[in-house]
Amino acid sequence: MIRTSRRLADGREILYFDEDADAPPRDATDGRDLPAVATQSQLRFDPLLGEWVVVAAHRQTRTFLPPADQCPLCPSRPGRPTEIPESDYQVVVFENRFPSLATDVARDVPTSAAGNPLAELRPGFGRCEVVCFTSDHDRDFFELGHQRARLVVDAWAERTAELSALDGVEQVFCFENHGEEIGVTLSHPHGQIYAYPFVAPRVEKLLGSVRRHREATGGDLFAEVVTAERSGPRVVAANEHWTAFVPAAARWPYEVQLFPTRKVADLPELTDAERDAFVDVYLDVLGRFAHRFDTPMPYIASWNQAPARARDEWWLHLQLFSLRRAPGKLKYLAGSESGMGAFITDTNPEDVAEQLRNAQVTAE
Repeated sequence: MIRTSRRLADGREILYFDEDADAPPRDATDGRDLPAVATQSQLRFDPLLGEWVVVAAHRQTRTFLPPADQCPLCPSRPGRPTEIPESDYQVVVFENRFPSLATDVARDVPTSAAGNPLAELRPGFGRCEVVCFTSDHDRDFFELGHQRARLVVDAWAERTAELSALDGVEQVFCFENHGEEIGVTLSHPHGQIYAYPFVAPRVEKLLGSVRRHREATGGDLFAEVVTAERSGPRVVAANEHWTAFVPAAARWPYEVQLFPTRKVADLPELTDAERDAFVDVYLDVLGRFAHRFDTPMPYIASWNQAPARARDEWWLHLQLFSLRRAPGKLKYLAGSESGMGAFITDTNPEDVAEQLRNAQVTAE
């Protein structure tokens, strides 16, 4: 993998990732007249839930569903400069122009929210990056092919290692939102990376379960789940290094978790063989998601990586889920889910696994 670092017109970093040294030099300049990025994000602590909330009101003006010929993630062309100055690219990562978190965020914030000294305030420190998987506007991830998908995995791993080393970053989150129903505002195939200054609530909850299980039984909860599911009825796809299965208590209508066989904390720890094997299983499962119904499923692909200070306890995994429950029908998070956080599912996990196993179609 060849990595090339450049700067955009407003000073944001852009990184080009190419499969080999035969790629053309990445030396195009960004000639746009861009204002400096000004991030006013804050972290506000909810003392009742014990969770941090990011307040980023400046993001209201971000680009929203532009037509394809105005896509800011496509390569630049004469008379139509975009976020990527090059006329073509393989994989690109750049700092978000409308970030929720930033390293140069305004630091002068009050110690607490007005009228509530228990609601602690902090600057919205962190980093938000955009990952463009391909220059082809109309190609979905499952259509990338093994070589390009592997380059994306290597880029995720490289960014995870670099962002995790930033002082003040507690967790790195790589993810893809796919489909307008999910809330995607740009249709070009891309994902994002957040470098959080806190440990995300889902990870905190999982760690709590792992610790309680260890104290009660002396066992590793992650290991026991992986071992059980590898031979269970909910496996969708598997190979020597990875297992993709529908969780026994899946919350979403269509949900698959992908676990490596070997315990690793994050993407950088994966070997070359494990990265190749992940791509094989992941493209297989994405193909099944794309062909389960008449139209591809909207989905979120969410990497659960180790927080900076609990690496030995963690087991890397990917959570892939869709809110589509049937053709033309979505699962809305209504009263029980949104109000109480108590999920009520519309599908049976064993049935979902069988349906996905029977969707024997993948990208060419």
